[in-house]
Amino acid sequence: MDKKFIRNFAIIAHIDHGKSTLSDRFLEITNTIRKDILGKQEQFLDQNPISRERGITIKLAPVRMMYTFPNVILNDSEGSHSKNKEENLIERDSSALPQNDKLFAGQTYMLNLIDTPGHVDFSYEVSRTLAACEGVILLVDATKGVQAQTVAHLRAAQKQKLVIVPAINKIDMQGAQLEKTLKQLDTLGFKEEDILLISAKTGQGVEELLQKAITDIPSPTGFVDKNLRALIFDAVFDEHKGVVAFVRLFDGSVATNNQIELLQTKTKTNAIDVGFFTPSLVSSKNLSAGEIGYIVTGVKDIRQVRVGDTINLNNYPTEPLPGYTTPKPMVFFGVYPKQTDELVPLRDALGKLALIDASLTFTEEYSAFLGSGFRVGFLGLLHADIFKQRLQREFNLDPLFTLPHVSYEETKNGSEVSYKEPYMRLSIFVPQEYVGSVMTVCQKKRGDLIHMEYQDTNVVMEYDMPYAMFLRGLSSDLKTVTSGFASVDYELTEYRDADLVEVGVQINETPIDVLSELTYREDAEHVARNKAQKLKENLSRQQYKQVIQCVIGARVIAREEISPYRKDMLAKMSGGDVTRKNKLLEAQKKGKKKMFGISKVEVPQEALFEMMKGE
Repeated sequence: MDKKFIRNFAIIAHIDHGKSTLSDRFLEITNTIRKDILGKQEQFLDQNPISRERGITIKLAPVRMMYTFPNVILNDSEGSHSKNKEENLIERDSSALPQNDKLFAGQTYMLNLIDTPGHVDFSYEVSRTLAACEGVILLVDATKGVQAQTVAHLRAAQKQKLVIVPAINKIDMQGAQLEKTLKQLDTLGFKEEDILLISAKTGQGVEELLQKAITDIPSPTGFVDKNLRALIFDAVFDEHKGVVAFVRLFDGSVATNNQIELLQTKTKTNAIDVGFFTPSLVSSKNLSAGEIGYIVTGVKDIRQVRVGDTINLNNYPTEPLPGYTTPKPMVFFGVYPKQTDELVPLRDALGKLALIDASLTFTEEYSAFLGSGFRVGFLGLLHADIFKQRLQREFNLDPLFTLPHVSYEETKNGSEVSYKEPYMRLSIFVPQEYVGSVMTVCQKKRGDLIHMEYQDTNVVMEYDMPYAMFLRGLSSDLKTVTSGFASVDYELTEYRDADLVEVGVQINETPIDVLSELTYREDAEHVARNKAQKLKENLSRQQYKQVIQCVIGARVIAREEISPYRKDMLAKMSGGDVTRKNKLLEAQKKGKKKMFGISKVEVPQEALFEMMKGE
């Protein structure tokens, strides 16, 4: 198809603002998926069951739709934000249309839509999507208004210089606040007459939004007669086909059986199959400049097919496309099997999940207390939670997760160790009445207020804060003090020097390495006392005394004891010399002391679970 009839666009929004539902309506309007099938499965592009259950998109999903622009235009005398769109549609013969509208009326368009995640943990998915598009639909929930990820994704789209089509969703909801939301979008630089009002659930205004995307978003650039340059914006592993690369073609064309090369990894292979998404894979003769589709590479190692790499035809040199930065895991967990015979299945499961999730990293590690396991890196806590669910559902594994740690930079100078920790620019959207409570929480979390802006009844607050605060309950604390109205987004900025010490845990002088953690020096005693007390509450009594110590190096900073069970040695003695009683008690005391020295420390799994819930 001529590239002037191609539109590549994405839907961006805050989490739960209706992106996937709007995608369903687009699929229905364009007859890409039959209505009866869509009725059986909502959020059709979210094929992951965990994603559908949680109601959030966790993976970008492309789809090709074909749409014929009707000989109908909108009488816009009341403005695009009119509530009665249906009354303003007037059918006209294409010859009677203004010259500009003749370019669209009756034409069939190829629409490549990419549904994107909204949660901040998966913002990397959004950045990859934007690089493959010329425009976006910015969707805002009328009941919630502009929120943190709304602005974050908007800034990312503006940075890419994409055309932005604003729309307000859920106008049919009883709690819709249209005037308030329109004012919020006005503060972001949008004209009220350019903002469409829709209901993705009922379909009201959705086709008009689709038409506006066609008229406002430009066709892709590029030349079919140039050497192939295809950007890999995602990749998945298929056991039978190998790695399937999701690509946007900027120049040239590619067909099945072409010899291709991946420029970064210098991997050369055959294009076993090429095609597009409906959203299932559909083979086609070729893909050409401007189109979005897939290339089956046959490569068995997904690490050779890097997201952001450029594909060209073998022996046809070309300049690589800019690509993307590699995502850096920011949260690390130790993952250990509960039974030693689960180690190999766990290793296999990690390998398979890493094949389909390029942002997941893992290395083997050993714990003196838990034995062999793995150190697994995630983009955030939600990413880790979804990974844990996938292990349970897809592989029937329920391993032990240790305390989470952020990615610190460690420098050793002889016996001295210094650390640097990651900082973030935190954006908080909150109603005005909660500003004081939010400030209190952020100050306790070592945040420095760098900007505050009032937007109608809401306030945008930006803080400079250590990323580790997310692991210390920042999100839950903000939700608690704002009755759930706060929304947050963050952007990692830099690493800075941090005065950190490692608080270790010992039971009867046996180190429990999986419970040790880095903490701020000034908080170390408080953290240590909490650890010792919590461990005392969760350990069961034994026949020997248990001494719990939290230490920094060789210095004990917190201590608790659990007394042993004692048999009543004097129960059968009704009288007699006191020396005989003392002799029995002394013998018991010696036995307990011996057990203290030779008994193996046991920490039940339940106690570890409680400890690893964090503070």
